[in-house]
Amino acid sequence: MIDTSTTPLTGKALLQRAKELNNLPKREQAKKCGYFTRGKDGVDRVNLTEFYEAVLAARGFAINPEQNKDGHGREPTFRVSVHKNGQIVIGSTYTKSMGLAEGDEFEIKLGYKHIHLIQLNSDQGED
Repeated sequence: MIDTSTTPLTGKALLQRAKELNNLPKREQAKKCGYFTRGKDGVDRVNLTEFYEAVLAARGFAINPEQNKDGHGREPTFRVSVHKNGQIVIGSTYTKSMGLAEGDEFEIKLGYKHIHLIQLNSDQGED
C-alpha cells in the first residue's frame, strides 16, 4: 500500500490513474486514488461516492449543479398554491423580476383554468 495517495486525485490525473488501475476492484481503485478516510481505530473507509463523482466530474459531467449556485435564497419555482384563507401570494422574486413597485395595480381577469393579471397604467386612473 505504498502507492496509496493521501490527497484525492482529480481531473486528468484521476482519469489516468483509474485507467492504470482498471484491473483492480473499484474499492481498491478509489483507495489508491486517495478516496478514503482513516478512522480512529486505524481502519480505512473507502469513499466510493466521492470517487465516482470525481471521475464523472473529470469526464465533464456535472453531478450536483445546485452546488455551483451562489447559495443566496431559493430559486423561483413559478408555482403558487392557495392558502387556507383563500389567498394567493406572489413572491417578491417575481415582482422584482417584472420591475413592479409598491402600489402598482392590476386588473384581474378569470379564465376557465387560469387567472390573468393585467397591469393598469398609473395614467389610466387619472381621467
